Amino acid sequence: MLVLSVLLILAAVVLYFVARARASSPLRLGAIAALAGGAFFGIASCVYVVSAYEVGVPVLFGKVGTPMASGMHLKAPFTDVTSFSTRPVDLNLSDKDVVEVRSSQGGVMYVEVTVKWAVTPAKAVELYRLAGNETAIQQRLVYPDSREIIRNVFARYTSEQGYASDREKINAELGELIKERLAPRGIDVTAVNLRNVKPSEQLQQQIDRKIQQKEATERAVEATRTAEEESKRRKIEAEGIARANKILSDSLSDKVLMNQCIEAFKEASKKNPVYAVPCGSGSGNPLIVDGTGRN
Repeated sequence: MLVLSVLLILAAVVLYFVARARASSPLRLGAIAALAGGAFFGIASCVYVVSAYEVGVPVLFGKVGTPMASGMHLKAPFTDVTSFSTRPVDLNLSDKDVVEVRSSQGGVMYVEVTVKWAVTPAKAVELYRLAGNETAIQQRLVYPDSREIIRNVFARYTSEQGYASDREKINAELGELIKERLAPRGIDVTAVNLRNVKPSEQLQQQIDRKIQQKEATERAVEATRTAEEESKRRKIEAEGIARANKILSDSLSDKVLMNQCIEAFKEASKKNPVYAVPCGSGSGNPLIVDGTGRN
């Protein structure tokens, strides 16, 4: 725009002298129009508008200036302004960028993570010096640092913790460490989402074998527990029967047994005559007991 302004001013000067030499009014009007256009583009080259949700970094002859917030700014004509978006950007570590990690046991897993980050406006100058533009920030800073931290964190956990039991804890730790690493560089990490952890084929086979062994052990333990409970039940039942027999044995004397025998004969003889033998250890002849009252 500045070059266009200079060219228009030069054209205006040339037209002015030609118009003066020829006394031509149309050329004078052309010179005035060219001069006005050159002035307009000259002023426009000194104004820069930073869009909403962006921050600008001015550079004049290699010298980096103060960050420019959203709005209209005056600048030197030769100042180049690089803009950075302050909106959150998603870095998706999946598909071809999936992170291959190893657990503390050596098991291989494939981790998918989304890192949501944004430029800190106050530190846009530092980011410009480190990367140069928004795409380079992600590729040179966010991408490699996030992958490194993910590998280091998973290396402190077992395979089972990594893909199952401690995923929430690992996700929180990833978010904290990535924020700590990138914040001093002017990158605000707003969220880290551990989306998926997939064991490798070899690790999956080990997991399946471990699950089968665990299930077999649980079945064996359950069978042992059931057998022990059945043995205890039978022992208690036998002890109860033994105590009952002992009580019954202690309470049945010869006299009691004889009385019970006589009562039994009497009860039975009420309906039909009974051929009775002597009760107990007493001696005597068998006899017929008739309690029916029939002649």
